[in-house]
Amino acid sequence: MSVSSSRIEGTYKEIFQTMRNDISEFMNNRKWTDHQFAVDERIICTIFIQVMDQIGADEFKGSIQVQLNRPIFNSSYQTPILNIKDNDFDVRYVEFQPLEYNETANTNALTNVLAYYAYIILGFDYDSYSPMGGTPYFQKARDIVNKSQNAREKGWRAFEGNYNRFWLIDNVTNKAYSPFRDLMYRYHRLGLDVISEKPDMGRAEIADALKNMQKVYRARPDTYINRIFFDAKSDEIVNIFSKGSTDERSRVMTVLTECDPANSEKYDKIMQAKIF
Repeated sequence: MSVSSSRIEGTYKEIFQTMRNDISEFMNNRKWTDHQFAVDERIICTIFIQVMDQIGADEFKGSIQVQLNRPIFNSSYQTPILNIKDNDFDVRYVEFQPLEYNETANTNALTNVLAYYAYIILGFDYDSYSPMGGTPYFQKARDIVNKSQNAREKGWRAFEGNYNRFWLIDNVTNKAYSPFRDLMYRYHRLGLDVISEKPDMGRAEIADALKNMQKVYRARPDTYINRIFFDAKSDEIVNIFSKGSTDERSRVMTVLTECDPANSEKYDKIMQAKIF
C-alpha cells in the first residue's frame, strides 16, 4: 500500500503518510469475508494511489492502481490476476478522522472506492480457486455501484466511459460473459496449479480455457474484462506456450491474435521460440 503525492506542491506532506496508514489499516483490518485465513494465507495484493491534485484542505484527485497476484501450487511462482489503473479517484479525506464505511448508503467516496476494490479482489481471487467462487463478493461490489449512481464522483456510471468501475462489475456479473469466469477457474486451478507436475496437461487445459475468452470477445469485442485479462496475462501466456508443440502454439495463436490484437507482436514470440 502506497500513496504518492509527488505532483502536489506544498510543505505539509505528513497528511499523505497519515492517509496511507489509514487506508492500509482500513483494507487490512476490516473483515471482508466470513472465511478465516492464517496470516500466510492472506491475498497478495498491492494498492498504489497517485494524488495529482489537492482541492482545498480535504479533497484529492488522482488515480488508484490495484494489483492482485495468486500463488501457484507446488511452485514459488505468483501469477498476476489483476492490474487495474482507475483514473477516477476523487475523494475527500480528513486527517485523523476515522475512515467509516456504510454498506447501505453513499456517505464516503474514499471508503466506497476502497470497499469496491476489496470485493473485486476477493471475487477474482475466489473465482481462481472454485467455479464462480467469487459471486458473493462481486454482488457486494455491484451493490456499491448501485448505491453510487447519484454520487458526485465519476467512475460509477455507464455513460462515463467504457472502462470504469461500473463496466468492470457489469462484465463479471453479466451472464453473457460467464465464460470469462469459467476461464479464470480453469486457467488457474486446472492449468497453472498442475503445470509444474504435469506441464503438458496444464498447458493443454489453459489452451482450451482460452477459447472462453474468444466467446466473450465475439459477444462483445470491447469488454473491460477482455482488456483486464490480457493486461495481466499476455507475458505469462507467451512464457507458457513458448514451450508448447507447434500445433498447440498455432491453436493458441488463433485465439490470441483475434482477442488481443494490440499484443500481436508480443505473441509472435510464441511461434519463434525453439522447440526442444
